[in-house]
Amino acid sequence: MIPELPASDATVSEVARIIQLAVAPVFLLAGIGAFLNVCASRLARIVDRARNVETALLGSRGAEHDRFQSEIRILDRRMALVSQAIYLSVVSAVLTCIVVILLFAGTLVDAEFGTSIALLFIVTMIAIGLGFAVFLLETRIASRAVRIRNEVLEHQADGE
Repeated sequence: MIPELPASDATVSEVARIIQLAVAPVFLLAGIGAFLNVCASRLARIVDRARNVETALLGSRGAEHDRFQSEIRILDRRMALVSQAIYLSVVSAVLTCIVVILLFAGTLVDAEFGTSIALLFIVTMIAIGLGFAVFLLETRIASRAVRIRNEVLEHQADGE
């Protein structure tokens, strides 16, 4: 004989419906994960470049020293921005996990978390949106910083 479940237990169809509702946030988590991978790779490249510039800075003098010092300041700013984008993305991922948890918990305990879920999802979108905006700012700083110096361009023109 199969024991009867209490009325508060979720049926298979209710759980299936909640899983369907949770699919969108789970896809969002996958996207956030991909974005975090891009940010982490970018941060690693910035750190590697900063280490190389730091070594060169210590052995340089005059105009070359000033150029390396300027570059290390830009790299430091970029590291801070990418770290901030990573932070905002992780906050978004954690909030997305809480949304999924509340979707299931609401069904299991027969509670109404609709407003909480909606507000958390709004905050999630704000966090990931800010993360993207900070990342955009970092990429703009990076593209402005990567300029070929005039003396290099003039030297190349002389060699032709």
